[in-house]
Parts: sequence; structure tokens; C-alpha cells
Amino acid sequence: MLNSIITGTEITVPAFLICTLVSLLLGLGAALLCMYRNKYSQSFALTLALLPAMVQVVIMLVNGNIGAGVAVAGAFGLVRFRSAPGTAREIGLIFLAVTLGIATGMGYVALAVAFFLIIALYAAALTAFRFGAGNAHERELKITIGENLDYDGLFDDLLDEYATRWELQRVRTTNMGTLYELTYRIMLKTSQAPKAFLDALRTRNGNLNIVCGRIAEKEAL
Repeated sequence: MLNSIITGTEITVPAFLICTLVSLLLGLGAALLCMYRNKYSQSFALTLALLPAMVQVVIMLVNGNIGAGVAVAGAFGLVRFRSAPGTAREIGLIFLAVTLGIATGMGYVALAVAFFLIIALYAAALTAFRFGAGNAHERELKITIGENLDYDGLFDDLLDEYATRWELQRVRTTNMGTLYELTYRIMLKTSQAPKAFLDALRTRNGNLNIVCGRIAEKEAL
């Protein structure tokens, strides 16, 4: 069942059409997997849908020299990152598309389909359960204060009241040294920053800028 539909070095028209059709369908599946609960661009999704078929043709053209085929097909994955950095998820999806193209190019159509279904279900389950995601209560808090205020312990009581734990990570001067910007990493007691918490901070810092947001994800490799 998982044997190759290509026998020998000659590729028949029916085998080519079957491999190409499966490659296009698997590419579409890879694109849909990319779009599932994820930020994406239309151009990347379109390229991902076409990539398995393109890799498949390369593998077929170098039939009998798999090493050369894998080298050429692997170069496809580098094109995406020559000008714009890719996220770890995008890199993984490109490797998936290249792997599917190699499998269909060698005629292992059923194997490619089975492999994609396993990976797609596994990835969808991990995404649905937010595997690897940060704590929803964790925030980065930036507070601006005047240079006349002593920031040491200035907000400790408020942080103890609204956060389960917190840490002052960075202090820097802004506005030519007339202001300080304090950066905290905090774990809120609730999933959202309470308005009373922000109002109390504003009262204490003289109504200067306060930014409270989620920790930025660093995916780029």
C-alpha cells in the first residue's frame, strides 16, 4: 500500500498526473495548516500550496540521483528567508512541504498522504491546546516617572496587590534624562489588567505614560 507507484527510471503519464494532483492537494492542506489560528500572508500561503508540486517535479527530473534532487529541493526553502526573516512555524511548514514533494516525487503517494495527516492532526492538536504558549496572565509593564521620584519601592505595594509575582527588569532614562522608564515583568491575578490598577499607577507616577501588554513573542530564527 505504501509502495512507490513509479517503477524503474521511466515515469509514465498517469503516474506523473497522480503525483502532481496529490502534491497540489497536500500543498493546499499545508497552506490550510499554516492558516489555522496563525498570522500569515497571502503570498506565503500561496507559495506553500505550490511548493510540494514544484519539489516533486525536481525530484522526478533528477530520477536516479536522489542526492542532487534533495539538494535542489532544499534550496527552495532558503528562498523565503533571503529578504525577510521567517518564523519558526513558517520554517517548519516549508520543511513539511519539501518533505511531501520529495515523497510524491519518488512515487510514495500513499506514504505522503499518511504522513501529512499525522503531522496535520498532531500540529492542530498542539495549536488548539496552546502548547508552548506563555501564561495568559503574564504582562510587560512599562511605567514612566519624573526624575525627581525615587523609583526604588515606589510601586511595590500596588504590584503586590494586583500581581502574584513581579520583577523590575530594566530602568532607562528618556526625554534627555528628564524621565525614567521602568520595565516590569508581572504575573497578574486576573487575565486582564484591572482599570483600578492602572488608575492607581497613574496617580502615583503623575499621569505619565503607562504601557501594560503581553510579552512579545520572539519566533524569528
